[in-house]
Amino acid sequence: MEKPIMIVSTYPNKKSISKIANNLVKEKLVACVNMTKISSVYSWQGKIENADEFLAIFKTTQKNKAKVKNQIKITHPYKVPEIAEIQVNSINKPYLAWLVESTL
Repeated sequence: MEKPIMIVSTYPNKKSISKIANNLVKEKLVACVNMTKISSVYSWQGKIENADEFLAIFKTTQKNKAKVKNQIKITHPYKVPEIAEIQVNSINKPYLAWLVESTL
C-alpha cells in the first residue's frame, strides 16, 4: 500500500492557504489540508519577530509529495517558505485507505 506523508508549512493568513489547499484537494494531490491559527516567534533579517500565522498540514502520499512540495514552493507568499516533510510510520488502515483513495 502507498506510504502516507505529511507536509507542513506556515502561511501569513487563511486566504493564502485556502487557495492552494482547495486546488491541491481538487487535483487529488492531497487528501486533506488542516489549517489552524498559531503564534510564531522567529528571527528574520536580524530582528526577532512575533507574528500570527496559519499552520498548514498537507496530507498526501509518497507518490505525490514532490508535486505537492513544488506547488507549495511556487505559490507560497513567503520569500523563504517552510516546506517540511513528516514521515508517517504508523497510521490506522481505514484512514490510510481513505487517504490513498482520495489521491488517485
